[in-house]
Amino acid sequence: MKKELIFNSDLHFEHENWNRELLFWEDELMSFQNRLDEVVIRWTDKDVLAEVEKFQNHIIVHNEAIVSIKNQIDLHETNMADHFKKDQDVLNKDFVSKHELLRYKIEIQRNLFNEFKGNFFRFLTKYL
Repeated sequence: MKKELIFNSDLHFEHENWNRELLFWEDELMSFQNRLDEVVIRWTDKDVLAEVEKFQNHIIVHNEAIVSIKNQIDLHETNMADHFKKDQDVLNKDFVSKHELLRYKIEIQRNLFNEFKGNFFRFLTKYL
């Protein structure tokens, strides 16, 4: 059976891509909050304001998820740096499994974020 080697540089590259994506999401969330502020200025209807609050809560949840994922990436980077200092470029199976779990979490978050964006833009189309 052929074993595949996974190197620090491979995982680091993926971490960098994730961090850029997370920064983009943060920027989008700030923009979404600004748009919600515009809705609040234009509308006094309680149903509309209730939807605004729902979207604001989603923004908070997404921001918290971003912070959590960033922290997990930082832990992975620290672990890889420790391996690198010991001249260990190949990582163990447990660490790679944790990386794959983080990849799965990011994919889930990406899907949730995209669903949120779709709902958000439909809301804006209706009320702005």
